[in-house]
Amino acid sequence: MSLLSLARMARRLGVTQNWLRTQADAGEVPCLKAGRRHLFNPSAVEEVLASEAANTRQGGDDA
Repeated sequence: MSLLSLARMARRLGVTQNWLRTQADAGEVPCLKAGRRHLFNPSAVEEVLASEAANTRQGGDDA
């Protein structure tokens, strides 16, 4: 498993670093914190975001 930095994960997702950091700090996106650094497992993050998107499309209450 390779971990990506905040900047690389944000670039891969096409989102801002601030948005991704906020989501990670809120526990909405899985990450490993090493000191002040956020490290992301790309497949885990993409799985969570895909699940959230599917829930939103189906009219889930979490949207």
